[in-house]
Amino acid sequence: MADPLPHRTRPAETEAIFERLFISSPDAILVVNARGRITQANPQAEHLFGYSSSELLGNAVEILIPGRFREAHPAHLRSFNAQPRMRPMGAGLDLHGRRKDGTEFALDVMLSPVDTPDGQVVLTVIRDVSDRTRTEKALRESEELFRLLVEGVTDYAIFMLDPHGRVSTWNVGAQRIKGYRAEEIIGQHFSRFYTQEDIACAKPDQELRLAAAEGHFEDEGWRIRKDGTRFWANVMITAVRDQKGELLGFSKITRDFTDRKRAEESVRESEERFRSLFEFSPDAIIVSDPEGKIAEVNGQVQKCFGYERAELLGQPVENLIPERFRRTHPAHRSNYNAQPRIRQMGIGLELYGRRKDGAEFPVDIMLSPVNTAGGKFVLSVIRDLSEKKRAEEELARRERETRYLEEELNTEHRFEDIIGESVALKRVLKQVETVADADVTVLLLGETGTGKDLVARAIHQLSPRSARTLVKLNCAAIPTGLLESELFGHERGAFTGAITQKIGRLELAHQGTLFLDEVGDLPLEVQPKLLRALQEKEFERLGGTRTIPVDMRLIAATNRNLEKMVADREFRSDLYYRLRVFPISIPSLRERREDIPLLVRYFVAKHSRRMNKHIASIPPDVMAALARWEWPGNIRELENFMERCVILSKGPALRAPLSELQLPQEQASQQQSGDVTLESTEREHILRVLREAKGMIGGQDGAASRLGLKRTTLNSKLKKLGIKRRDYI
Repeated sequence: MADPLPHRTRPAETEAIFERLFISSPDAILVVNARGRITQANPQAEHLFGYSSSELLGNAVEILIPGRFREAHPAHLRSFNAQPRMRPMGAGLDLHGRRKDGTEFALDVMLSPVDTPDGQVVLTVIRDVSDRTRTEKALRESEELFRLLVEGVTDYAIFMLDPHGRVSTWNVGAQRIKGYRAEEIIGQHFSRFYTQEDIACAKPDQELRLAAAEGHFEDEGWRIRKDGTRFWANVMITAVRDQKGELLGFSKITRDFTDRKRAEESVRESEERFRSLFEFSPDAIIVSDPEGKIAEVNGQVQKCFGYERAELLGQPVENLIPERFRRTHPAHRSNYNAQPRIRQMGIGLELYGRRKDGAEFPVDIMLSPVNTAGGKFVLSVIRDLSEKKRAEEELARRERETRYLEEELNTEHRFEDIIGESVALKRVLKQVETVADADVTVLLLGETGTGKDLVARAIHQLSPRSARTLVKLNCAAIPTGLLESELFGHERGAFTGAITQKIGRLELAHQGTLFLDEVGDLPLEVQPKLLRALQEKEFERLGGTRTIPVDMRLIAATNRNLEKMVADREFRSDLYYRLRVFPISIPSLRERREDIPLLVRYFVAKHSRRMNKHIASIPPDVMAALARWEWPGNIRELENFMERCVILSKGPALRAPLSELQLPQEQASQQQSGDVTLESTEREHILRVLREAKGMIGGQDGAASRLGLKRTTLNSKLKKLGIKRRDYI
């Protein structure tokens, strides 16, 4: 039986695995020669850019670059070839690609120089990041580098530098690689190992500054031996500090890559190319056998799942799957082994991984079968979607808040809509001004329709929280069973129908103001939870266990007698006293009759504009009748009545159905007086309009138009009421 794929695999098997990774990688991969020509491209590159393989191979890489960048790209390519180095993803560059159809998209690129028998090429890994909210940084594995360093220690020059860059120690490997004896080099500045081009741009000193600032610096590039010949060096400079953090100097490790045997170089280059892609991939990669035993993992697996590499090798892949899915996973694996195929990411499966500490996190997985001389394996590329999910949830929360704010901004109630000059109203506004800065709970008391919501908005806008959201919730408008969810929010699956997480009004009002209208209708079972949120400044969503801190100001309003409700055990006394820190009583409209004319004119102008009408006057008898009425529905009733008046008005004078404002005894008196009173009232009204129109019956400014009648209808009424021209001229 073949051995499972360990760290030391046969070259042919290793190359087969990494060739499969090259072909089935979710990222686009190109190999570009020193002249900028594409020599290899994987299927994902063809899919990403829209070109076929024949269209890509041999073509200049500039065809994949937007036109505005193409002219400058050859210079960048020459610069990179002059100083080839590995450039990982996540370098913060604003890069874009161009598809065959001319469309552009954002991308991130990893560049890695690779020496081959035919010359140096650049391994280019390209990731489409246009839909990604946060670019993942490609990580280097220092442990793997350390392993490589230890395995090839005979090829290393290891020496120390003082804080100024002068050589203080020198080992045999350094003498062999660089050609200097210890007595020749100790005390000399290490810049003599660099090319004249690097010295001219102060690269040696810059590397020391970076190593001192970041702890270490790593680079690959050309270096100079004592005899003037060049060699390609891998260099690591590490800052050495004492216990107090004072800089003692630097350790410098250099490896000569140019003395490799040509026979070994070809194999190493092939393996290193794919090993780099495998090990430094920003995604977790697992190789498993048909029985589900893990044969190989890359460094990102350790970061994602929290296991050391040795803890995973030879273990079942089910260890990385949540327990609730483990029982069914072997069957899925058997089905896959029966029909092995590439399964791409992004096909809509809801998948989860399980870390060593038991925590679960959302993932997306690409599966690809790999056939080697040692047997069949499955290559799994695993992408952690935690940040994406959090970003999507945050975006959804912000969208909900934005929609709520847009609804609030589109409402027609603003602070300046508080109309009136009565003493009773001014007293309320003075209380609003007093309590606005205090950041205490306010209880608004008053009959329905008195404008308690406008007063709440005024308190919020005058408070230090005015820059944040005013969130409203009418406790009487939401079914009892849904009110708790609306107030506190709920987690997915908290109850039947809770298919997504919901952010409650309390959470939306964080650092702002929550206005609870009709608080007297708050169910008894919800009241202690609201009281706790007010006192402890924290709450839990329905079905959740996480405590959410909240900092908000509460303004409550009711038209009910809360004291009586407390006495009747219909409202909790502790919540009542918590709400009644600063009560404000809003006067009814009959208590501020002097404000009625102002409100009438305001509502007439408002609804006239909306209906595109021109109403220039309000008859005195209409205004007097409006001022006499008790208005049991307060301002809301008045506005609705005025809207109806505007609808009924056909001319520039307001027409009001005054019969609706008569008390029962007045209606009875009118019925007793008969039609004579009605006719006389109508006659006087028509005469007044005729005089205002200066006797004109027809025309745009005539009496018929002002009365909202046809000319023939008005003439008939004049004849019926016995009105002669001499009566109004």
